[in-house]
Amino acid sequence: MIGVFHAITPGDHFSPRTGSAIPTVVDGLAAASARDVSPFEHFVVVDRTTMTPRYPSASPVEYTAAPRPSRRERYMDVFSGLMARPRSGTARYYEPVASAIRAQGPGIVVAHNAPILPWMLRDTRHRTILFVHNELLRTYTRLETAKVLAHADRIVCVSPWLAEKTASRLPSRFAERIRVVPNGVDTDLFTPNRAEAVTGRRPLRVLFVGRTIELKGPDVLIRAVAMLDRADVELRVVGSHGFARGFPLTAYELRLRELAAGSRSQVAFEPFVDRVALPAVYGAADVLVVPSVRSEASGLTAGEGMASGLAVIASRVGGLPGVIGDAGMIVPPGDAEALAAVIAELADDRDRLRRLQDAGRARALTHDWDWAWTSLRGVLEEL
Repeated sequence: MIGVFHAITPGDHFSPRTGSAIPTVVDGLAAASARDVSPFEHFVVVDRTTMTPRYPSASPVEYTAAPRPSRRERYMDVFSGLMARPRSGTARYYEPVASAIRAQGPGIVVAHNAPILPWMLRDTRHRTILFVHNELLRTYTRLETAKVLAHADRIVCVSPWLAEKTASRLPSRFAERIRVVPNGVDTDLFTPNRAEAVTGRRPLRVLFVGRTIELKGPDVLIRAVAMLDRADVELRVVGSHGFARGFPLTAYELRLRELAAGSRSQVAFEPFVDRVALPAVYGAADVLVVPSVRSEASGLTAGEGMASGLAVIASRVGGLPGVIGDAGMIVPPGDAEALAAVIAELADDRDRLRRLQDAGRARALTHDWDWAWTSLRGVLEEL
């Protein structure tokens, strides 16, 4: 067996009790690998103090985390990057991760959003892949990327859009190392709930799931629903600014509640829910809206919504249109009026709603984690 060591962000939880994207991706890919009876054995390199229970798909390689970089270290790292030197504060932070990997037999290290790791492991027998989940290299100069990523055997991106963005930050000679491994979705966990037929006799149930931060655009959705001012449209906003319940509301979250006040449309707010509870959240809705206002490399929630049999409306940003294909509806980012018009169309035309729901489920079935794993397995086999 060939060991595949997934290095996730220090302090991130490899647990269904959270909703962080990278652990979700690692779990999906590792579980699909096991179903494939592949020659790869998956491990996750994880801080020993993080949440349990952990996903069973990858065996833990534990370490004791170092303190996060101080503000001074972060400033010095930026300066080091401009001078094309490795970022010492980041390297100190990742040293326990690198040490845990060095203690393992030779394998393939998948460094999730960690461009420093291939450089830190340059003197080992491990092959390394930088797995890019978002616009990771925006603060890196070409000189810095040339030095730090010289030891990355492959650079994997979660969408063609992100691959193009990443290539633009790299010297041209790195282009041949870039591969795309799209995110999949668990179509067994997320399934349609057809217990209650969607008819014109009850309100259209619209859902937002995600971090309630400005980047994700929940304010755009709330403004759209308030603009409709229809009693036959209900909105449920599920999420917090972090990946846990109980956080105090931020100024932005308070503003969301102010936007919702005074509309005939019912708007309900619910804090973050973990992945165990998430299928029921999707199952109680008709429409999922992913209203991101800035770059969204892929959008796991869009795939989960389609798998759950929801009609999905998403912003035309980043990789979202590629996730949805022709199985959903796309609107301009930040355009509450356009979003309101699409929601109204689905509220008025329940046949159109059902067709989109069926199309989304069909697309999800062909874009599950087994499909995504096939792409990653191809990359691993190149090494």
